[in-house]
Amino acid sequence: MTSTFPDISISTDRLVLRPFEAGDVPALAEMMNDELIVAWTSAPHPYTTADARDWALRRAHAERTSGRGIVFAVTEFLTHRLVGTVHLRNTDWRTLTAEIAYVTAPWARGEGYACESVLAVAEWLFRDQKFERLELRTPADNTAAQQVAQKTGCVSEGVLRSARITRSRTEDGGWTENRTDLIVWSLLPEDLDEIREGHPGDGYDTTGAGGYLGAFPDWR
Repeated sequence: MTSTFPDISISTDRLVLRPFEAGDVPALAEMMNDELIVAWTSAPHPYTTADARDWALRRAHAERTSGRGIVFAVTEFLTHRLVGTVHLRNTDWRTLTAEIAYVTAPWARGEGYACESVLAVAEWLFRDQKFERLELRTPADNTAAQQVAQKTGCVSEGVLRSARITRSRTEDGGWTENRTDLIVWSLLPEDLDEIREGHPGDGYDTTGAGGYLGAFPDWR
């Protein structure tokens, strides 16, 4: 029998991380055509409404039901606007390890949303799902992604040389592919324990969907 994550939502004081819905398709298509997202991800380009619909309504849900991981649509608590996505992938149920990846919409950058959502997922993964390791891989040239890893308490473990293909603009306005190194980061349950000790009084909402309310508010 294949192990799977539960079909849940996670709440922080500013965000709701939930399964994708049909209403997310237009915002997802717009977000995924942002130049930085094109550059640092392997998503199709141009990213069409059909691509967004396929991801939101089929592939994202299949990640969970197949046991490969779980995908969250990250939305603002007050406006319900799509902030980005968080994806737990490459899940190993024997070793209780997974890799986390995230994308943030252009309008939402600089607000600490990536850190807040990564910490919320990590807390749920370690506390409720009893996982032992969360891994993050960032392209060597993506300093913003590295800052998120550092701010969430991840530990840099090493470099995978020439392990990722990224994209960059050409002089004629097109795109070309390049090889880059990947920095490997990890987060363990005890790493979050150290964060909690430094931020006493943070509360967690374990009612209803099992989310966390007010998780690490000082990390915005």
